[in-house]
Amino acid sequence: MSRIGKLPIPIPDGVQVQIEPEQVIVSGKEGQLIQRYEPDKVRLELTEGILQVRRLGGSKAARARHGLYRSLIANMVQGVQRPYEKRMQLVGLGYRAQLEGHILTLEIGYTKPVRFRLPEGLSAEVADQTEIILRSPDKQQVGEIAAELRALRKPEPYKGTGVRYKGELIRHKEGKLAGGAAGKE
Repeated sequence: MSRIGKLPIPIPDGVQVQIEPEQVIVSGKEGQLIQRYEPDKVRLELTEGILQVRRLGGSKAARARHGLYRSLIANMVQGVQRPYEKRMQLVGLGYRAQLEGHILTLEIGYTKPVRFRLPEGLSAEVADQTEIILRSPDKQQVGEIAAELRALRKPEPYKGTGVRYKGELIRHKEGKLAGGAAGKE
């Protein structure tokens, strides 16, 4: 049995869970999230404020989904209570960010500013011109959008300039050394 899958999910006060035939709906103060699941692989049981994910059968697919669905639902329960947050940094000369509604405008070293449309359900805040804070009850959405922002200008290994996660360590490469002709005789 999956070590993760067999753990119960406590449902705190203020969080409602609805189990439907092929999806589970979790709602709380931060919003509502829906996750589809495979009823032929797992069964969801809600009793006295505890949600349990049970595996149906011992097939490889059922074993794989057991821990997966438990983790996804646990993330949903936590997200509707307190949203997930990712902080991004813009490192580089003249790099800055501005937020206008759901459009994030980034000046990250290209000839024109990059306009990035934020999806519904995700809120962003520009703390200072070089720090972006992404928040959403959906953990997958926060991670995906943060990865898309980082991919716009990945941190380069020589100076470390680019868009990075706050606290991310960039492995620096050594540049070419001057005096390359010194070794020739």
